[in-house]
Amino acid sequence: MEEKNRHSRQQKLNKIRQLTGPKPVTPARLENIALHYLERYASSAENLRRVLMRRVQRSAQLHDTDSQAGAEAVDALILRYQSSGLLDDTAYAVGRSVSLHRQGKSTRAIQQTLSVKGVDGDTVGAALEALKEEVGPDLDLRAAVQYARRRRLGPWRREGREDVREKDLAALGRQGFGYDIARHVIEAETPGQLEEELDTAFEESQN
Repeated sequence: MEEKNRHSRQQKLNKIRQLTGPKPVTPARLENIALHYLERYASSAENLRRVLMRRVQRSAQLHDTDSQAGAEAVDALILRYQSSGLLDDTAYAVGRSVSLHRQGKSTRAIQQTLSVKGVDGDTVGAALEALKEEVGPDLDLRAAVQYARRRRLGPWRREGREDVREKDLAALGRQGFGYDIARHVIEAETPGQLEEELDTAFEESQN
């Protein structure tokens, strides 16, 4: 009896979900979902595929739609967007790398973020090379300086630097920076010393 009641409650719950949840997916609906997503977020091809496939799987669960047909519609949509240039993993990786670097992210963190989004290793490597050409060499040092500046670590602290030295080193370590770079930044005498070092390195790279 209890099992029967549980089954009945589940059927009612499924009906409610069908009425209030996502509508059944069709190729046209998938395209609307994709365009709406791309209007709001930059995306790699694989990341968009995952977004759309979650909708396909949800539709199959709630509405008993054909998940294989949905997957084929997603594949066709991704290919069309790649052909038209609406999806471009190289451009996405370059843009995301620049944005993350400005936030003070290490190359390791950038690689991990892009990998999670489904960008392949070669494309990630090319994006980091493009970033190096734009901002100069020593990407990790530059990012560590940017992060320390934003968080007011090391030479950006007004007082009590020695008391929190280990804490500051650990903060850079959690961002993926190696100990040598973290120590170089945290133990610099002044912010100007680091900024002059980076300016000199950039000028030399342009010659």
